[in-house]
Amino acid sequence: MSTNIIAIVGRPNVGKSTLFNRLVGRRQAIMDNESGVTRDRSYGHGDWTGKYFTVIDTGGYVHGSDDIFEGEINKQVELAIKEADVILFMVDVEAGVTSLDEEFANVLRRTDKPIYVVANKADTNARAHQMGEFYALGLGIDIFPISSQSGSGTGDLLDEVVKHFKTEGTEDPDVGVPRLAVLGRPNVGKSSFVNLLLGVERNIVTDIAGTTRDAIDSRYNAFGKEFIIVDTAGLRRKSKVSEDIEFYSVMRSVRALEDADVCIVMLDATRGVESQDVNIITLAEKNRKGIVILVNKWDLVEKDTHSTKHFEEAILKAIAPIKYVPIIFTSVSTKQRVHKAIETAMEVYEQKTRKIATSKLNDKILPEIERYPPPSMKGKFIKIKYVTQLPTHNPTFAFFCNLPQYIKEPYTRYLENTIRKHFGFEGVPIKVLFKKK
Repeated sequence: MSTNIIAIVGRPNVGKSTLFNRLVGRRQAIMDNESGVTRDRSYGHGDWTGKYFTVIDTGGYVHGSDDIFEGEINKQVELAIKEADVILFMVDVEAGVTSLDEEFANVLRRTDKPIYVVANKADTNARAHQMGEFYALGLGIDIFPISSQSGSGTGDLLDEVVKHFKTEGTEDPDVGVPRLAVLGRPNVGKSSFVNLLLGVERNIVTDIAGTTRDAIDSRYNAFGKEFIIVDTAGLRRKSKVSEDIEFYSVMRSVRALEDADVCIVMLDATRGVESQDVNIITLAEKNRKGIVILVNKWDLVEKDTHSTKHFEEAILKAIAPIKYVPIIFTSVSTKQRVHKAIETAMEVYEQKTRKIATSKLNDKILPEIERYPPPSMKGKFIKIKYVTQLPTHNPTFAFFCNLPQYIKEPYTRYLENTIRKHFGFEGVPIKVLFKKK
């Protein structure tokens, strides 16, 4: 994690996620009038007057409520406070000082880090004048009236905050770092998998489907490589998405898929391959992402010598014609093959960004074409002269020939399989184009 870290903390429903989105410059965190929308801590990046920083959004601090997530949310808040260089304690001028504000102020007194009391919803001068009562919290004289909705007052706040930061803060440290998105239906073990990899309780885990709502980014370093691993909300069918918050959670997960380089798609071994699993894999393939399939909870399945083979066959049949995806059988609870899963995802990323020299391609592929040339069409023979890999973000190969319009889908698949036979590209969609020469 970088230096220059701002943590936004406070009780539920004071506007923390709205301010977070404003500071990072996009709608990254889910916002809703219902309290408790944010549960895990989310990270984003922003800059002000040339100083770059990381922002942490946290769940609302609560005490003595009926919310079963209360203890876990509070633990995430305390972790954010430990990580931060500067703390923004957010309160609501409309509601005034509440008992929860006073209780949380006592928690913050234990830290010696700079704290700014941010009085939100100060949309008018009259409301801004109400901020005086927050001096009673005893957290110093720095109280800033703002409106996270309109942005008023946030400039003055940031002017003060960045004084604590190093001048050499770097631009968004995530730029150019490979992204792995962990996707799947609700309750397949995505957050447990990410927490096990990171070695910390980065994300809240319960047996309740839908615990994770936002897509949560974490830095991960293994095998000498650095990645961003993204835990996502469970993706379920549209007909099953009933509440607004869950709808936006699903949208965040889809966006995490679109932003990813490699998608780790988790299946529940006890439930087999379901239609939503196929939908997620198909969506990843459509977006030309690297794909690794993780069959989790493998320890809970009764097995014989052919169980793995039969399960693999069932998956490949369900996702046909996709045949190039590695399948790893894991158990997060027993830590079985978890690091093998991430090692495979890294290998898929390497394959996705791999460039093959034109001479090597032609040395291997042209003899195969000579042995099995494209079928003639309308009495005309198709002659493929050479092949080259295009300088695109995903593996794309251009075959130059005399009659590109006559090459049909079966021969295109043959060429793709031939490329895979000689050069691998496991877990990566390949695009084959034909150009006139």
